[in-house]
Amino acid sequence: MALTPEELIEIERLLAADGAEMRPFVELRRRFPQLAWVRCDASDVADPPFRQFPRFDLHLIDGSDHCVQITADPTRATGIVLAKRNVGW
Repeated sequence: MALTPEELIEIERLLAADGAEMRPFVELRRRFPQLAWVRCDASDVADPPFRQFPRFDLHLIDGSDHCVQITADPTRATGIVLAKRNVGW
């Protein structure tokens, strides 16, 4: 199941919200159980993010073929990589 534009907007709103949770992963998985979710450190992902937020990089996963890959095309996205950025306090 591909990521819908409405889902992407809601995910972006949650991550961009002022005072966004330090750990939104659990909430996002709860709200979007149909998507595959991966969390990691931003330094673990070589591809440029689809979107950047103060504490996280958002990468889209395309799992429609045999191999999972990062995509910049939301219409092909079947999941999300939420990569935590190391930011100073």
